Amino acid sequence: MVNTRTAVGGLRRLAAVGVAGAVALSMAACAQSQRGNNDGSSGGGKVGGTLTFGSEGAPKLFDPFYATDGPTFRIAHQMFEGLTGFKPGTAEVTPALAERWEQTPDGRTWTFQLRKGVKFHDGTEFNADAVCRNFQRMAGQTGAGQSSAVSQYWVDNFGGFADGAKPSLFRSCTAKEPHTAVIELTRSTSKFPGVLGLKPFAMQSPTALEKYNANNVQAQGDSFSFPEYALQHPTGTGAFRFSKYDKANNTVELVRFDDYWGGKSKLDKLVYKIIPDETARKQELQSGAIDGYDYPAPADWAQLEKDGFQVLKRPAFNIMYLGFTQKNNEKLRDLKVRQAIAHAVNREQLVKTQLPDRAQVASQFFPDTVDGYNKDLKAIPYDPEKAKQLLAEAGASGLSVNFYWPSEVTRPYMPNPKDIFGAIKADLEKVGIKVNPVTKPWNGGYLEDVDQAKADLFLLGWTGDQNTPDNFIGTFFGDPTNRFHTASASWGAQLASELKSADEEPDAGKRTKRYQDLNRKIVEEYLPAVPLSHSPPAVVFRKDVKGFTASPLTSTGESFAQVSKG
Repeated sequence: MVNTRTAVGGLRRLAAVGVAGAVALSMAACAQSQRGNNDGSSGGGKVGGTLTFGSEGAPKLFDPFYATDGPTFRIAHQMFEGLTGFKPGTAEVTPALAERWEQTPDGRTWTFQLRKGVKFHDGTEFNADAVCRNFQRMAGQTGAGQSSAVSQYWVDNFGGFADGAKPSLFRSCTAKEPHTAVIELTRSTSKFPGVLGLKPFAMQSPTALEKYNANNVQAQGDSFSFPEYALQHPTGTGAFRFSKYDKANNTVELVRFDDYWGGKSKLDKLVYKIIPDETARKQELQSGAIDGYDYPAPADWAQLEKDGFQVLKRPAFNIMYLGFTQKNNEKLRDLKVRQAIAHAVNREQLVKTQLPDRAQVASQFFPDTVDGYNKDLKAIPYDPEKAKQLLAEAGASGLSVNFYWPSEVTRPYMPNPKDIFGAIKADLEKVGIKVNPVTKPWNGGYLEDVDQAKADLFLLGWTGDQNTPDNFIGTFFGDPTNRFHTASASWGAQLASELKSADEEPDAGKRTKRYQDLNRKIVEEYLPAVPLSHSPPAVVFRKDVKGFTASPLTSTGESFAQVSKG
């Protein structure tokens, strides 16, 4: 999913599957048994018609390789597929365009057996040659295409490009047979093969990529211009194909792809109506102008259900945290001061009063569904007296902090930033900490200030892209030049090294144990931030919408292929 850093160029990152051929074959059989419904639901409902969904923002573009924003991924998910995917309603890796796969014991060579009879929307055949041409395109970015603000997912997950200027996870792709593709990596990683289910690495028509000069990204000052392909001709293998983007009416229209390998979608058309204001989205639903929208305010859930709408709560697959910047405020470099702040925050009360039903206090930086979760690690208890004692021991009584919170935004993990900030501010003031509030718009300076170390404390979070520890704590702390500025801490480089080593461990059992140990160390010995909570976001529909399965991956894991109206 989309993450907290996408507005400034982004920073992105399965439970380790280590799948052998026999296991993958079993998964493929499961996937085939579900294919009639595509979303894992019971189906039902009539065929035909148009469903209109309220989107919280406009898509940046339609080429998923260059995407980082939620609105783009939401639409791309209906048009594009990867070699792997995620089981409906879960973050579990499942076959998609690859029916099965095998890996060598060292985790560096992966052989994918591809589905036959799959076509791209322009009629181009999907095969091993198409897979390798996609990887050659991704790894072969040059110039502006190598910018982390353009190819963010590649940079964060694969590293460098084919020019060898920087190390890359990707070594090569070979079309061994027409429907057998072999991908070689430079090292083992827990990301594989699940990372191939992320939309930036979805398969795109090599014919269309070449025809519309898809790599022609140009720098224009601090921004970039994208080629015709990314704006008008996205071409995947999914159940829906691109029709038009009507900017005058703020709508994106997709239509059914009749040659879809998984069976025709039930809807004739899927329209995304761009409505940035959440209240306006609710009013559009109530008036019948749209059939559903994402992220209804938790305060509205009960009334929406009373009014006859379906409010589907997703499993919590996220984390909200109170971040520390240790670069400028010397007091925050003292572990006792950071521990004092952690003890000062009444997280139980925060969850009960500010977050939706089924939200949980976090003990570590990812939810308990992710491999490597440490069940023995307890949440830091609320203890204001202990907080005062630690501040005194550190010589930090009367500590003053610049506490940043974002305006003009709602995140799945942070439904009401202003109220959440207010509750934490009150807790800190109770133990004698002076809080200097600073608020800026999410896309108007907040993220930039946090990244530039202007905030002492800040509220942020993350919704997972995939079910691996590296996607959470590797993203946060795997590079010392992160938004917590752990490079300025004596342990920052050590933590980054330990995270890299854990990610590269090919033995799943050993890797799990290493991540469990790291979760303990991060909270008990390093504490670069305070894990606050995991929150279940929701999506709402009219009663006549059937066949939709909510996913913990939110919009990047939810298909409309077998959704119907009436």
